[in-house]
Amino acid sequence: MSSSKLILIALAVCLFAACTPQPKEKVEMKEKVYTKKYTNADYYKDGKIQPEIVKKAYIEMLESYGVPFSPTLEAGIWMTDFSLGDFENVGMAGIFWVNDSINRYFGHEIYLLPGQMIPEHFHVASNFPAKYESWRVIHGSCHNFGIGEPTANPPVLPASQKEYITSLNFVSQAVDEVVSLKKAESPHFLFAGENGAIVAEYATYHDGAGLRFTNPNIIFNNILAKNQ
Repeated sequence: MSSSKLILIALAVCLFAACTPQPKEKVEMKEKVYTKKYTNADYYKDGKIQPEIVKKAYIEMLESYGVPFSPTLEAGIWMTDFSLGDFENVGMAGIFWVNDSINRYFGHEIYLLPGQMIPEHFHVASNFPAKYESWRVIHGSCHNFGIGEPTANPPVLPASQKEYITSLNFVSQAVDEVVSLKKAESPHFLFAGENGAIVAEYATYHDGAGLRFTNPNIIFNNILAKNQ
């Protein structure tokens, strides 16, 4: 084969390689982190919850994860310490994007500050079937507790709730992972990781009349309500 033909073949190979899409280097997406900023010493004054501090804490967490505190969210969000006086460890915020009793479906977003627990609870049948639900972590992480054999190496749960916790089996949920309730009417709860958690909940219709807590001292309150 002549040298001129070899040169032409080499040029063709080079052009083909240059025009062929090359696999892109995989870029690892790292989740932003939010760390704990406030304690009960900030949330309470003379034993009374401070709504402005509670709201500030959630807004800061949302902003750190790039979630805007939109007018719709501000109008619909609620925040509670379940009247337990331990908001640093036991509390939550949330918004019911939809709760349709006619078509019986529900869309909820849950906001948990670092190390914050939703008290153990379950849903029983009322005028509607017992609520069934699934959870997807959007930001942060959480431990999802439910029925089953106790899981080894559990996180340290709030001391104020240990007497009322019956579900000791858990799954640690990271971003985009989905966990579903194991059995209708079974006790369950979420416990946020060290960077807090924003969790989407998909469920059947939520009827407050069917909600039960294992802690008898709980009274649901909305910290943002003016009469609280």
